[in-house]
Amino acid sequence: METSAAKKKSEQVLDGSDIMKLVENEEVFSNFVDHKFQELDKDSDGQLSVKELQPAVADIGTALGLPAQGASPDSDHIYCEVLNEFTHGKQEKVNKTEFKEVLSDILLGMAAGLKRDPIVILRIDGEDLLEFINGPSYEAEMVSIFTQIESPDASLQDYIIKAFEKLSVDQGMPPSSDSWVLNNIVEPALQSCSAIDQNKPVSQEVFLTEFKKVAECVAQRLQEQPVIVAHSENTFDGSGIKRLLSNKFELEKSLNTALENVPKDKNGKISKEFLQLVLDAVASAAGLPPVGAVEQIDKVVAESFKMLNADDGKTVKEDEFKKILTEILGSIMLQLEGNPVSVSSNSVVHEPLSSSSSLLQSSS
Repeated sequence: METSAAKKKSEQVLDGSDIMKLVENEEVFSNFVDHKFQELDKDSDGQLSVKELQPAVADIGTALGLPAQGASPDSDHIYCEVLNEFTHGKQEKVNKTEFKEVLSDILLGMAAGLKRDPIVILRIDGEDLLEFINGPSYEAEMVSIFTQIESPDASLQDYIIKAFEKLSVDQGMPPSSDSWVLNNIVEPALQSCSAIDQNKPVSQEVFLTEFKKVAECVAQRLQEQPVIVAHSENTFDGSGIKRLLSNKFELEKSLNTALENVPKDKNGKISKEFLQLVLDAVASAAGLPPVGAVEQIDKVVAESFKMLNADDGKTVKEDEFKKILTEILGSIMLQLEGNPVSVSSNSVVHEPLSSSSSLLQSSS
């Protein structure tokens, strides 16, 4: 799906295709692994210690968009899991074959995620923001924003900061909800923009005039210090569910895999309480986000459960359980076909993309 953000001049699309090409070409991938292994094997003993693996683990974290190790308990847990994948939680040394197998699995997982939800890397340099504030849609869009944030007690500066929060990459503005953007772009622009008159009463006319002055200062700062933004957008329209339901073999395989660890009573029956758990397990195959990831989708799922009385807690035979889950998927599909759910996110990349990770840089 092409978005207006994806049409901007300074962009790079990450869809996993480059990773797939690397891993699927045995000769190229083997050479890649040989180079990386040799690079990491500092003592040249043909095995990687936990210490020698750390740079690879850090690179994988960077490639996944995680903050540096030690910055967050949540991300540190993921770093620990990546290391455990290599060492199986107990080995002190990893040979080249093990390193290659685990690296292949991790890269293929990253590629699958990027194929499902491509990321567009945008370089925001103030040009599009200037185009917006001097363009024909500026007044109408900013009047709408002014109406949304209208507050009798807010100062002119409060209005301007809140207005920047409502602009998006489509208008050439990186997310000012990001503390780095607020501290290094927006607030310095407000301080340097001496032309702004804080004492004026906040009317619509004053807001439009004064906001434009600050936006010009913001654009200037972006020209001096461009911001890299990772933009992703996805629309859930039921097409993934339709594909799964139309492929009986794939549907049965997905359901059987999801049911492997679901407990049954002595008669082989399954409680309908596990429907939500199994639905979450097949979500990826059905083109749905995990439970809790997208609020609008959670509401659609809840409505489907309610319509089919699927949360009464009764126990049913496995075939009946599968039938109910298939009906739930069909109900979700119909709702999404009628009212697709679109979600997008914009994350500031605080390091230049080309140097943020050496994981996928081939040997020269």
